[in-house]
Amino acid sequence: MTPSPLTVSTPGRICLFGEHQDYLGLPVIAAAISRRIRMTGTLRPDRRVVIQLPDINARETFELAPTLAYEKPRDYFRSVVNILQREGVAIDHGVEVTVRGDIPINSGTSSSSALLVTWIHFLLRCFDGTLAQSPEAIGDMTYRAEVLEFGEPGGMMDHYSTALGNVMYFESQPTIHIEKFRPSLGTFVLGDSLEPKDTIGILRRVKYGMLEALRKIQAYDPTFDLHHAPQESAAAYRTILTADELQLLQSNLSDRDILRDAKQLLENETLSDERRGLHLGALLNQHQDNLRDAKRISTPKIDAMLDAALRAGAVGGKINGSGGGGCMFAYAPDQPEVVAEAVERAGGKAYIVTVDEGTRVESPTETFAVK
Repeated sequence: MTPSPLTVSTPGRICLFGEHQDYLGLPVIAAAISRRIRMTGTLRPDRRVVIQLPDINARETFELAPTLAYEKPRDYFRSVVNILQREGVAIDHGVEVTVRGDIPINSGTSSSSALLVTWIHFLLRCFDGTLAQSPEAIGDMTYRAEVLEFGEPGGMMDHYSTALGNVMYFESQPTIHIEKFRPSLGTFVLGDSLEPKDTIGILRRVKYGMLEALRKIQAYDPTFDLHHAPQESAAAYRTILTADELQLLQSNLSDRDILRDAKQLLENETLSDERRGLHLGALLNQHQDNLRDAKRISTPKIDAMLDAALRAGAVGGKINGSGGGGCMFAYAPDQPEVVAEAVERAGGKAYIVTVDEGTRVESPTETFAVK
């Protein structure tokens, strides 16, 4: 049994570059942020799982079994147990945990993925310490538990970025490739618009609209490659695409190249922090232009919050997450308090955040074992 309660925490994340591109197989650059989900708990003498969720006034309980039947859509706590047991993890005791967090919920900052990364990490620390040492394995299992298990749309960015932390360049195709950066970026201001996201509606138009455009293009030109086609090549497909599809294609090619420029900035160790920050801010603004005008995922309120942040001294910013509501962030390495006040005057709830590490054990600090 546990010698003392175990606490595991995991950060939320912002997508710096590559928004709405990971599900197309294009790279993303994400950053973990200093707002986290924390799970504290101990083993039980029986096989019952009890999960207290006081932040949302909820509680979940179930009995362990070789395969757990799902009792509701997105039954994530059970899907995690199923995924781990398929991996050969012997979960032979129940647990009782309490979950608290300060990541904005349903706002595009990966609160659900951070919760599941935390749940997986907690169970692995209890029952398989070897797997618990690999953030990449935790990210992969979280993706399977949240997305593949329920046939959900979405990519892998949220799961890997919250598990690994810091700033992460992530490719999912043709194989998973990860590069981690630890640049001195300073502060961001995360702004919650307090508008609920429209994830399903946005994905229906932006994701499936682009996939339909790609289907048409590849039937017309089998040599087309989204990874390498120059931006100017989009004009060649004007006659076979609708106006909306052409706009999506152009914006995705542009956002792909914006990300490549950002990656070069992060890799360049000769730049001063100030010069890197100014260039990154300009690229964030370009990315936001595409997200607002071509993909149309921003909202008038989020646009106003971004405008207010820029007028207050932020060097760049964009909407964060699937869109139609949720959060924006502004890059504000100087005077973030002034930028946060401007965001709140525009109607948002502001949080000053920095880049943070990935999922971690907070206590006990000594080796944790259940046997």
